[in-house]
Amino acid sequence: MKKVAFFGECMIELNQAPTQFDSKQKILLSFAGDVYNSATYLKRCFNNIGAYLVTALGKDQYSSSMREQLKSENINCEFVFSSDTKIPGLYSIHTDEDGERTFHYWRNDSAARYIMDFLNTDIIEQLKKFDMFVFSGISLAIIPPAKLNDFWEMLNELKKAEVKIVFDSNYRSKLWKSKKEAISQYELAFQTTDMLLPSIEDFELLFEIDKPEQIIQHLKNYNIEEIVIKNGSGDINIFSNKTRLDVPISQVEYIVDTTSAGDSFNGSYIGSRLSELSTDESAKFASQIAGFVIQHPGAIVDSNKLYTFLESLN
Repeated sequence: MKKVAFFGECMIELNQAPTQFDSKQKILLSFAGDVYNSATYLKRCFNNIGAYLVTALGKDQYSSSMREQLKSENINCEFVFSSDTKIPGLYSIHTDEDGERTFHYWRNDSAARYIMDFLNTDIIEQLKKFDMFVFSGISLAIIPPAKLNDFWEMLNELKKAEVKIVFDSNYRSKLWKSKKEAISQYELAFQTTDMLLPSIEDFELLFEIDKPEQIIQHLKNYNIEEIVIKNGSGDINIFSNKTRLDVPISQVEYIVDTTSAGDSFNGSYIGSRLSELSTDESAKFASQIAGFVIQHPGAIVDSNKLYTFLESLN
């Protein structure tokens, strides 16, 4: 079985419906986080691939419930560690009538920020046996500055062991002290990345460039094997083996919630590539999954609805 490690944070999610807030309004509580979302969609679409979450939780009730949720999604918890003193982070989403989101975070001292404390030599040796290691801009942002060198040393070790490194550019400005700090860490990420999953939006916010050609020009000095650029409802632009491929995506008329558009695309694309589908086939499949997901509320769509949709594709 091929194995993928997803490094980052799973949080408590509070999701507010697209209405004016009032004291009697119901707020949905669930668990989510970019790499967790991607792991979930990979596992649902490709059950023959092992999905492992690499994170830290607490020993509280919500952490216990989160572990049960991970297990229910068949995500391996071997590298989900427990902090004696910390608890999971929390965030809220308000989605407007057009499906666009506003986030608020309470995660400054979450257990996941201390994940590097748990990754000793023995754990890293185990990760060297994986096929892929996936992390995101959010994964990077939550690592304390004093631990970033440890993270990059670990990534270099994994790369030397021929683990494919996958980086999702997911950028949240509120998680960084400055844009300059974020750019410096992203540049280190580009140096180690084999597969890059950026969005036009991220590069526009960080580097003030908004065209696929500009992104490729910006990345030309990095040895990235596969670059898959997401651009909302626009084509997926794939650059691999010095060639460009533009893949039209599935258009969606009624958008409910774009929370997990990129995450679901990433998970299903990674699973497709590990299943030896071409870049074209992988992008088409992943865009279909993302298109389905954004027609439903929340980051994680009801599993039965997704399985029914998957059956309709066969």
